[in-house]
Amino acid sequence: MRRRALLRLAGLGAGLGSASALGSGGLGRVGAQEGDGEGDQGTFEPLGSLAVPGTKEGVVGPDGRYAYLAVTDGFAVVDLEDPANPELVFENRSPLADRENGPLRMIYDVKHDPATDLLAVVGPANPLGGDAFYGLVTYDVSDPTAPSRVAVHETSFFNHNCDIEDGIVYLCGNDGERNPVVAVDGETGERLGSWSIVEADERWGRVRPGNWVLHDLSVSDGVAYLAHWDAGTWMVDVSDPSSPSLLAKVRGRGPGAFLDMASDVARRENLEPPGNDHYAARGPGDVVGISVESWMARDSDGGPGSVHLYDVSDPTAATAVAELPPPPTEDATYQGTWTTSHNFEFDGDRLYTSWYGGGVKIHDVSDPAAPVELAHWRDESEAWFWSAQAATTDFFVGTSLGSGVSDTQGVSLGARVYTFPTVETPGTTPTPTPTPASTPTPNGTVNATVVPGTPTPVPTGTPTPTPTGTPTPTGTPTETRSPSPTASDTETGTATATVTDPETTAGDGTGFGLGVGALGLGVGLGLRRYLRGDDGDEA
Repeated sequence: MRRRALLRLAGLGAGLGSASALGSGGLGRVGAQEGDGEGDQGTFEPLGSLAVPGTKEGVVGPDGRYAYLAVTDGFAVVDLEDPANPELVFENRSPLADRENGPLRMIYDVKHDPATDLLAVVGPANPLGGDAFYGLVTYDVSDPTAPSRVAVHETSFFNHNCDIEDGIVYLCGNDGERNPVVAVDGETGERLGSWSIVEADERWGRVRPGNWVLHDLSVSDGVAYLAHWDAGTWMVDVSDPSSPSLLAKVRGRGPGAFLDMASDVARRENLEPPGNDHYAARGPGDVVGISVESWMARDSDGGPGSVHLYDVSDPTAATAVAELPPPPTEDATYQGTWTTSHNFEFDGDRLYTSWYGGGVKIHDVSDPAAPVELAHWRDESEAWFWSAQAATTDFFVGTSLGSGVSDTQGVSLGARVYTFPTVETPGTTPTPTPTPASTPTPNGTVNATVVPGTPTPVPTGTPTPTPTGTPTPTGTPTETRSPSPTASDTETGTATATVTDPETTAGDGTGFGLGVGALGLGVGLGLRRYLRGDDGDEA
């Protein structure tokens, strides 16, 4: 049944792309200031690191003691008590293995709720063939070293990202028809409510789904911030999760811009700014941050995306106040060294950002109109960063995809968790700064995938890559490895609620085609194939 749903949209996916949903508005790169090399840290480098294969998203508990990781084939917990020597204390590499259509696979996101000590684990990040399980699992992590399963919620749509607040999990319900935000009770697995931009303008339902895919979301104080790729960023009141309602649209064009757009234009514009709203989150005061994930298509002026700061003191009249530009790259195409913005976190007046091969940065955003870069570290030969998260006043955490070969399941073998010192004054410089040309170009293979990239079931037919030897960077972080408890995710003495979404059942719901799933979701080697022209050239 799921296969039929996927194939139903496969034809649509073959022509699906994203067009620009946002005009540039003439805003320059306002306020961002590079450090001058005279700060109190001198040479900024990691405190330590730990190899955890498959790592994608990482989130840190409120006391900074534990990091929770999505590791592609499961989730893991890392003890950060000694940030110079992180320790793996738990991993589950086969969640829902006890189910007929389990385990849950392609897990790229987890989120922790301090109010309830629930951990939300979602997948698959992109559509899978066959009868794979799609959905959400919540765990009680009151003891982070021994998570116990609480509830299961099955969906028909793939689950690239999620968030959780006060026990309510919010899903990106990309079903190809409404692409709604979906609220689920994390304790019971019950679906509570949903909201779609189709409710704001029914014409969105006639636009190619990839133009307005709900790529990611965050929830803060009862407001959801929805990053709808080229359809812009939206603020939705979810204080009553059974009845979400629109507050305002922060930015983005209307559906009329996309209705008559040629498919080849849509495909190309999906790569490039303007638009490409990848993630949005509330910052200090009335600030909202929006990361743009983009590249340069062939013969174009595109390139890596920035982080944009908006004043939403009047949500109906949001004002752009600053742009944090991406680190430089010698090859801004999809096949080059990615330095586009990815995930970020505000912590008070600090902003922690990740830039794939461009590394991680800290900014002081106490004056949102004039952000000050405090520190930056990159080594694209070793680390492509997926996330950057505050931990304590002394250090923060970055999760890296690595830059080497993945196994056949897409588990990146070179992935690591890094810890970095916090910085109070500007002036630190990236260390080391390798030549971008020396970085292996990501490419896909039948039996292996070079990260970064979203694993897809579609082989590219290129030769199996051989990892390129690179010099050990100066200040190589301490690597620690330790045995950890593992779990098969079967329950012992704990009741688990299992709910199948009544509106989007696993058997009959509509889903994106395989081409569509890779599109608009930021990373994905499948996107390379999708963006090829009829002559086989890359876009």
